[in-house]
Amino acid sequence: MSDPRLHGHERRSFPRPPLWLNLLLLIIAAGTFAYAKHQRDVIEEKTAILFRHSASSPVELNRIRDELSQMDLTQAQLKHEIDARMQYLQSQQSAQFYISIDTQRKKMQFRFGRDIVRETDVQIGEANTIKSPTGKTWTFLPLKGGFSVSGKEDGSAWAVPEWVYAMHGEREPAERRVVPNGLGRYVIFLQDSYVIHSPPPPDSPLQGPKPGSFMVPEADLAAIWPRITNQTRVYIF
Repeated sequence: MSDPRLHGHERRSFPRPPLWLNLLLLIIAAGTFAYAKHQRDVIEEKTAILFRHSASSPVELNRIRDELSQMDLTQAQLKHEIDARMQYLQSQQSAQFYISIDTQRKKMQFRFGRDIVRETDVQIGEANTIKSPTGKTWTFLPLKGGFSVSGKEDGSAWAVPEWVYAMHGEREPAERRVVPNGLGRYVIFLQDSYVIHSPPPPDSPLQGPKPGSFMVPEADLAAIWPRITNQTRVYIF
């Protein structure tokens, strides 16, 4: 047998990783698996409650079950849907005003416990990624879940934001245009700049719902306006 040293080659060996590193990697992998299993168990527990049909179940709960069973959702999306709907059902037991937006039926309801105080059609702004001529981007995603109202404005001036110019393929001017009621006369603010708003006026550069947000008739927002506070909950599903 020839000696490899005669050919000028040496067999290189890599040092074995220390035992503590192997143990650490095993612990991290086990923790990740346990957390994923916990999340899956939580979702399965919630879905088990929702998908268990019963003749004595409320009509609203049965309708929610049917809608969820027909949706093609990822695990994360399903979690958001279930959380929003379960919070919504819990609010029906309370003696408080709240807003629900059903994105499948395109309906907004202003409710007090189980009672529907007012119902109206809602237009939903499409999810969109807007890119400016300078390369800056804004991404508006579908909003789902339970939220508290962070503020509201009635009849305010709207400084047209940069993303609106980008949406029209324009560069932002040195001085942004200010439009009275530019986003609509009534605006309810949710998290991350998402809103529920009434229709913008004809001279506004935004026509229709803000991307990812919700537009309802002005008369309907005017009717519920006095009842909207920072304690008002909004459930979107």
